[in-house]
Amino acid sequence: MTTETFLFFIFSFFALASSLMVITSKNAVHSVLFLILVFCNIAGLLLLLGAEFLSFMLLIVYVGAIAVLFLFVVMMLNVKVNNLNSISLIPLGIAIFSALFYQFNLTIKEFYIYKSAYQQSIIISWLTEENSLSNIKVIGNVLYTNYSILFLLSSLILLIAMVGAIVLTMHQRTDAKKQIIENQLLRNSIGVVKFITLRK
Repeated sequence: MTTETFLFFIFSFFALASSLMVITSKNAVHSVLFLILVFCNIAGLLLLLGAEFLSFMLLIVYVGAIAVLFLFVVMMLNVKVNNLNSISLIPLGIAIFSALFYQFNLTIKEFYIYKSAYQQSIIISWLTEENSLSNIKVIGNVLYTNYSILFLLSSLILLIAMVGAIVLTMHQRTDAKKQIIENQLLRNSIGVVKFITLRK
């Protein structure tokens, strides 16, 4: 067994175990943490398969943004432990699992994964592949040359959306007391402090 095959089985095992813990854990915070572990293992599988761009995008987008956002929301809402009876959800889970397994089986038959698994493995010499272009270099070259204007426009639209969300969430209260800096600077310092003699 080669190192890549061993790592493939390790990542697959932890991904399956973590996904089971996501749906069986009663604590919402623990479910989100196991979901982050699932994303990390899937990123490792994609990296082994040669799709390093998808692997790093999965880590940056899902682990670095969406999963952490889920975690913060769950912790801020202080979701209690779910006491729902899980036995009533077993038929629904079996139905969803059957549909997903059917789609997965069709995908395997469509791409001939079973047949390609028993074929002669191709040994890649990484010494000869050192100077070749990777997926990230090719995608970056295409994005920043042929689609550079669209890339900049999309970033500008995201910036406008972020500024608009900040403006919409800023509520201007009319009853709030605000400081008037001009009046404070023009105020005479004489008489600001007043001494009072208290009777004994």
